[in-house]
Amino acid sequence: MKNKGFLTFLMLLFLSAGMISAQENGSELKLSLKDAQDYAMKNNKMVISSTLDTDAARRALWATISSALPQVNASASFNDNLKLMTTLLPGDFFGKPGEMVPVRFGTQYSTGAAVTASLVIFNAPLLIGIQTSKLASMMSQDNLAKTQEDTKEQVSQAYYLILVSEKSLEILNSNIANLSETLKSTRSMFAAGMAESTDVDQMVSNLTMVENSRSALQRTIELNYNMLRFQLGVSASTKIVLTENLDTFTGSLNVEELLAQEFKHEDNVNYKLIADQEKMSSLALNAQKASVLPTLAGFYNYGNNGMGNRVSSQRWFPNVVTGLQLSVPIFASGQRYANIKKAEINLEKARNTKDMITEQLLLQEKQLRYNLLNANLQYKSQKDNIDVSKRVYASVENKYKQGMASSLELTQSNSLYLQAENNYISALMNLLQTKLALDKLLNNMK
Repeated sequence: MKNKGFLTFLMLLFLSAGMISAQENGSELKLSLKDAQDYAMKNNKMVISSTLDTDAARRALWATISSALPQVNASASFNDNLKLMTTLLPGDFFGKPGEMVPVRFGTQYSTGAAVTASLVIFNAPLLIGIQTSKLASMMSQDNLAKTQEDTKEQVSQAYYLILVSEKSLEILNSNIANLSETLKSTRSMFAAGMAESTDVDQMVSNLTMVENSRSALQRTIELNYNMLRFQLGVSASTKIVLTENLDTFTGSLNVEELLAQEFKHEDNVNYKLIADQEKMSSLALNAQKASVLPTLAGFYNYGNNGMGNRVSSQRWFPNVVTGLQLSVPIFASGQRYANIKKAEINLEKARNTKDMITEQLLLQEKQLRYNLLNANLQYKSQKDNIDVSKRVYASVENKYKQGMASSLELTQSNSLYLQAENNYISALMNLLQTKLALDKLLNNMK
């Protein structure tokens, strides 16, 4: 039974993998807005690049930290002195006064091996460099968070555009069907002598105009799908099916609750990035000031050297050295002073930029709250206006069929109805985009 259950699990696993592969290769992706955002977090090219930058910054941090850790190196050498060095010495040493006697020094073979260990005891620029690398790693995380937020926003915008465009297409299809029926009735009325040929021409013109609008809208919808495919990181051949509709978003929209949410600009990712930049400028200043401090390092070296005229009979002599090395900067012709002043200016600029971003975020908050409130009022107004325009159009259409209204009046009424629908769609899209912008500012995109 256990083996059977295990085999069943494996079959389900392979089937799931096959389904995922089929989706990615093409065939279809069924996505809610949350599904689309999650999918983009794994497959969007910008998010992937930002994630790689984060990994690279983490590796760079460890590379900097390792510079302050003990370093151990080993070396070895083997020399075959094919012709030994010869020098002339006074003959007095060899019982030949007044002559210079040639003497060869060394042995034919020499071998050496050594192990060296070193440790930085104090190096202020290196310590600040570690802090800078840590901050750079944090900044890469904030950059990744910003990229993810931007991608989620772009996915949402594309998702909304598709839904709104398809809603517009639905309205046009309904209007075309209605106009086609009216055209059929007008032709019947013309055949019965109850309408003029200009009435037929007017209905044909109206129908053609709406059909042209539908064709243009269909191309726009495909463009919007391609925008979503790009954000998802899938091929152009992938079919995407959206599982949510506009009612899902308008029904769950609570403008009053969103407007009541508190804004903390310190949590905004743009502010975090600027604050990180200020810290980076502060560390750069500290690094310049630390360049005037001494550097102290310790080392230990153990070696063993062999010498002889035969490889197998060399005599070995060990050597050991340990000590400290101190480096003290004394004079740099004013270069360090100039660099410190430059770093102080950059820090002041960073602080000024942070204050400016804070003011911009607070002003943006107020503007977005006002925009959302106004967009909600416009949406409700245009939604009510549709009902009025639809009733007016139905009334004029009924009168036209009874011969109590002209084709021009019907055309004008239809144009007003379509305009009301367009105004409603625009107001709905504006409401969704305004809510999205405020959500992003309030850090609700997680």
